[in-house]
Amino acid sequence: MHDNNQIIKLFQDEPGVEAFYTQRKAALPYPVIQGHQVHGSRVAIVDRPGMTREELEGYDAFVTNLPGVAIGVRTADCVPVLLYDPVERVVAAVHAGWKGTVLHISEGVLEAMGQEYGSRPANLLAVIGPSIGPDSFQVGEEVAEKFKEAGFPMDGIWSFRGPGDGTPMSGGHHIDLWKANRWLLEQLGIPPESIQVLGIDTYTTSSLFSARREGVACGRIINSIRLK
Repeated sequence: MHDNNQIIKLFQDEPGVEAFYTQRKAALPYPVIQGHQVHGSRVAIVDRPGMTREELEGYDAFVTNLPGVAIGVRTADCVPVLLYDPVERVVAAVHAGWKGTVLHISEGVLEAMGQEYGSRPANLLAVIGPSIGPDSFQVGEEVAEKFKEAGFPMDGIWSFRGPGDGTPMSGGHHIDLWKANRWLLEQLGIPPESIQVLGIDTYTTSSLFSARREGVACGRIINSIRLK
């Protein structure tokens, strides 16, 4: 049975926008345009209602200025980034898994928002939604190295926790995707005070889907944003 109480609203202090993420038993309150995500960095401009997943094959970020048209990304540990420009009236939904983060996907999104609609990073508001937290995101050394090669500040986003104590995700290399994505948004010019990190770890939160905990065939959280 679906429960719309499982929809968690975001940007509640902003009257011009509506955003949310879904918990496990939620039903979408209205259609949300989504793409077929591939852990890449391509950005789609949603310029008409009703665009299909097939039309948006291979895109991991979506930008629109159409009022009432909801765009969204599907996650189950990856990082959702929702962006709102209250000045030019533009929104974006970004799927930033570790691969997309390494590819600086948000950089392409802000570039598209600027080129298409005149958005300036200084005016943007951002929410980094539920995703795998730093204590749960244990990675191999090769993944940590990719973040280093991509220019991320490793002293701020990486830790090595030794051999571990035998419990899941203890020990080894860990990456803080929340800090990595916040750092990238700040580097792109979004003011630190305009970035909200929810800090909700999908791996340890049973009401949210987690591919690492449940397997890749699990359901997905829908992270949606639309202009009112």
